[in-house]
Amino acid sequence: MLSLILAAALLSDPVATPVTLPSEPAPLHGTLLAPSAEIRAAALIIAGSGPTDRDGNSPLGVSASSYRLLAEGLAAHGVATVRTDKRGIGESASSLMSEADLVFTDYADDARAWAAETARLTGQPCAWLIGHSEGALVALVAASRDDAAICGLVLLSGAGRPIGAVLREQLATAPEPFLSQALAILAELEAGRPVTEVPPQLAALFRPSVQPYMISWLPLDPAALVAAYDGPVMIGQGTTDIQVGVADAQAMAAARPDARLAIWEGVNHLLKIAPADRAANAATYRDPALPLAPGVVEDIAGFILQPR
Repeated sequence: MLSLILAAALLSDPVATPVTLPSEPAPLHGTLLAPSAEIRAAALIIAGSGPTDRDGNSPLGVSASSYRLLAEGLAAHGVATVRTDKRGIGESASSLMSEADLVFTDYADDARAWAAETARLTGQPCAWLIGHSEGALVALVAASRDDAAICGLVLLSGAGRPIGAVLREQLATAPEPFLSQALAILAELEAGRPVTEVPPQLAALFRPSVQPYMISWLPLDPAALVAAYDGPVMIGQGTTDIQVGVADAQAMAAARPDARLAIWEGVNHLLKIAPADRAANAATYRDPALPLAPGVVEDIAGFILQPR
């Protein structure tokens, strides 16, 4: 009897398959995780900002594997997912020749192409876009063009305001003269003017090679984009997120009153249970053994699979 139980458990495990997407100057890479039984729907998980890989990890101190855990949880509900190393990251590193060549719409174009490939690989008519953090804005821009390959949007821990407003809020506690210097550079970039002289202390944020990307990013307004999109939308946000607040989710929900709004109590930016204390909250960023918060996967799967 025990061997039969073990065999059944093995048969029920989701199947992970490496996948590639043709691209110039080199292919993009990802992982398809499909339930071993019937595929009920398909989704593309879109990563957040910085060098974030397909599992949701980053060399900048993040090893929580939130995207891998989300994919595994959705597979248990019959939702197949593709999660990817975005352009310039991980196995997709060679797809970006230079940081200065990257603009925001490159990620949106990649998301549209991956959505079509996800649908094709899974035999589904379309794929859902699950965007996390900056990936929520990527999903919105990708869906701003009519595309039959996109079923709808799940926006997780995404800013509800243009990034300039978010950056000003985050910079508010910086000491002088760095605050004034940062705000002056930000104003120039918002006007579409590159800044050649950047203080070394601000190079991580405003280095010249990243400025083309920022200039393309700063005009984008998540609330306006979600209001213009006519497909189904879910907005998910935790109350102990130290990077994006509940007010951001509410701003997007106000722009789309018919959207499904899920506010998860005690859940942080990486979709895990965490206290409001910053140090304890940040500790969860390095804990891949910590599961996603109860209700997160269930709410997302329920939204994707609900009859329409």
